[in-house]
Amino acid sequence: MKSLLCLSLGALVLAGCQSDQRQASTQIPSFYASMANPSAVVDAVMARDMIGAYRRNNGLGSLTLDPDLQAAAQAEANAMAAADKPSSADAFKSRLFTAGFNAPAVNLSAGYHTLAEAFSGWRESPQHNRVLLDPKAARIGIATAYTPNSKYKVYWVLAVAAKP
Repeated sequence: MKSLLCLSLGALVLAGCQSDQRQASTQIPSFYASMANPSAVVDAVMARDMIGAYRRNNGLGSLTLDPDLQAAAQAEANAMAAADKPSSADAFKSRLFTAGFNAPAVNLSAGYHTLAEAFSGWRESPQHNRVLLDPKAARIGIATAYTPNSKYKVYWVLAVAAKP
């Protein structure tokens, strides 16, 4: 009887583990989560880690998530969504510099629905890839804004800056 009870308990534990694994595997990683909805927020930590790994693979240093740069990126993403068009990268870089950010560089884009799509698109674009691989970059801010009636739906801002 004791061995039957142990066998039954073991089967229940194993079944519970398998159930947990199935539930975990149905969750979408934040890298693939759609930003095309009003409650979506880009996973800035995931973005920092992913871009940092890409930079390390190219012989560059990692990045620190900067709350002020993050706030500036979110404000710019919101402005682009409100205007329903991408901003001028030069104008945004100038505003960042005026706000005290050292050697800012930015990627402004629209239409990517996931972080995976945005990152892939940025790597494939020489201009955007230069921002990802900016050797002066030490800090990062990344944000999205959703606008349902836009042909783009999602606006993206990636901002990097050197150490203060």
